[in-house]
Amino acid sequence: MNDLDYARQYFKDDVYAAGTTGIVIEEVSKQYAKTSLSLDARHMNAAGRVMGAVYTTMADFTFAVSANYDAPLTVTVQSSSSFLKAAEGNTLTAESKCVKDGGRSCVYDVTVYDEVNEPVLLMRVQGQKIYPKEKKTEEEILNNPDPFTRWK
Repeated sequence: MNDLDYARQYFKDDVYAAGTTGIVIEEVSKQYAKTSLSLDARHMNAAGRVMGAVYTTMADFTFAVSANYDAPLTVTVQSSSSFLKAAEGNTLTAESKCVKDGGRSCVYDVTVYDEVNEPVLLMRVQGQKIYPKEKKTEEEILNNPDPFTRWK
């Protein structure tokens, strides 16, 4: 199994982001992830535009994919979003990149783009790493091929 398959397998139980909204993981590597979403009627607000929560859900989910690759369980503890414009087209993509990675916390910037590759949302996320209570040996960590469960 490759890293993308591991990511999709690990996040398949994220019912809201992956199931309800339909966000797809496209790329993943250490401290980076890219996702996509094909828009349809369920993503629109009463004005016929993409609901703001769609953008923020996509950004938070993309952060989760990038921050949990080859790392302890990492969750969002604070985020700040700037909506830049209404999306054009029928597809969104999001990219998450690490700004700072520390021992217990991290900071990522996530950008959501519309179909014409214009940024529609910027989100800065502070994550908190949650280490397992039982420490794993270096050998246990290195021998687990799954980058999403080796630290858990």
